[in-house]
Amino acid sequence: MELTHTETYSEPISYFKRLSALDWLFAAILGGGALFALMRFGQYMDYYEQAILLAAVPTFAVLGWNWKPVRPLMIGLAILALWAISLYGGSLDMANKKFLLKYMLSSQSAILWMSALFYLSTLFYWGGLIARSDFGSSVGSKLCWSAVVLGFTGMLVRWYESYLIGSDIGHIPVSNLYEVFILFCMITALFYLYYEHHYATRQVGPFVLLVISAAVGFLLWYTVTRDAADIQPLVPALQSWWMKIHVPANFIGYGTFSLAAMVGVAYLTKSKGYLVDRLPTLEVLDDIMYKAIAVGFAFFTIATILGALWAADAWGGYWSWDPKETWALIVWLNYAAWLHMRLMKGLRGQFAAWWAVVGLLVTTFAFLGVNMFLSGLHSYGQL
Repeated sequence: MELTHTETYSEPISYFKRLSALDWLFAAILGGGALFALMRFGQYMDYYEQAILLAAVPTFAVLGWNWKPVRPLMIGLAILALWAISLYGGSLDMANKKFLLKYMLSSQSAILWMSALFYLSTLFYWGGLIARSDFGSSVGSKLCWSAVVLGFTGMLVRWYESYLIGSDIGHIPVSNLYEVFILFCMITALFYLYYEHHYATRQVGPFVLLVISAAVGFLLWYTVTRDAADIQPLVPALQSWWMKIHVPANFIGYGTFSLAAMVGVAYLTKSKGYLVDRLPTLEVLDDIMYKAIAVGFAFFTIATILGALWAADAWGGYWSWDPKETWALIVWLNYAAWLHMRLMKGLRGQFAAWWAVVGLLVTTFAFLGVNMFLSGLHSYGQL
């Protein structure tokens, strides 16, 4: 039966009618913030960055309408980042002269706080799980949120700091292993916190925070041994607007695949008879695992396509079987097969969980192992 004009558009119209005055106020704040950013920093942006900034307004408005905790997060990040920028006063030397910058709001200080908070969050999550303490899990969740706030603040301030070094040096902080490890921690934690809110359970947190803590451990080691926190100019291959969309999309994939693997560990733990009365049902764990992989696969697919377009622009060919490209394809095929088996064959249970866990090993090698052991066109990312 053919739908009438009214029926076709009734659902979007009813969605907007359900929005409250606070919802529209949040969207207006985002719009005002975007206009302020254009007026204050537009001279440093190219047309692509300006378009991304404007497109972010409806995107994050819808996100805030459907996941309320994002609202205070985004407003808090804006306040902290702008506060830090005002403290700098246009001089990077202020990072060591002003107390709040030196010990809290400079990029390195904020990221160190992020690292400490993630470790504390892990301890409280596990303490809450082992002791069956809602208080411990609640503190773990709050510490995780705090780590996300400080981590994103650090990245925003680092972005500004790069321009204080020089307008030709300034760039979005997703260009090297130090920066993308921070991004990985943020994305993995934020997706976990969404599922924690959606499923009203904090019992998966102890497992997910383990992989985040491992990433933080690598980040701290890499910072100390390689002086990785220093802001460096972009190599020519990275001086492209493609980087600004390819890398974040890629790490949404890496983050959600890692999350799914740790949920798989929780699934296997419960299915083997351990912590049976402390973990969510197997159905909930299976559903989180499936949704995380589905979201990650969608973004990883987009990132792979964007990477091919970037390669054509930078190197003259869409695909060169570079080690990084080859392993990205292996990761993509692994999760494509997982989803195919899930949707076509009804894949469930321990086999699906083991597959997700093994997928973390594949993803880790594509993410880090290639940089450590192989070389190629992506050699700028080596350890």
